[in-house]
Amino acid sequence: RKLETTSAQNIEFLQVIAKREESIHQCQLRLEEKTRECSSLARQLEMAIEDAKRQVEQTRERAASRERVAQSKMLDLETQLSRNKTELNQLRRSKDDAERRYESRLQDLKDRLEQSESTNRSMQNYVQFLKSSYANVF
Repeated sequence: RKLETTSAQNIEFLQVIAKREESIHQCQLRLEEKTRECSSLARQLEMAIEDAKRQVEQTRERAASRERVAQSKMLDLETQLSRNKTELNQLRRSKDDAERRYESRLQDLKDRLEQSESTNRSMQNYVQFLKSSYANVF
């Protein structure tokens, strides 16, 4: 009887062990599946990180390129502004020189006109003097 009881217990233990082994096997299968899933997610995460790094680098390169273009444009504009200021100063000097020459020429012409009018008056006075002298003589 004791042997039968022990045999029955052994059978029960074997059934419990079989159930536990089956449970362990199922857990191992789930663990392997979760491990594969984690590996896949880790690869996806690494790819996403690499993609993000590439995008950040591309964005930096574009920003640096835009900054270089903007600085180049700014330098060109500053150069053009400098040239325009130089040209403006030259034009102002030319204008001032032209005005001085014009004023000088105008003053010369006024002086000549005044001298001409003076000579003309003197000649008219002389002609009047001659007329009155000839009139007195004849």
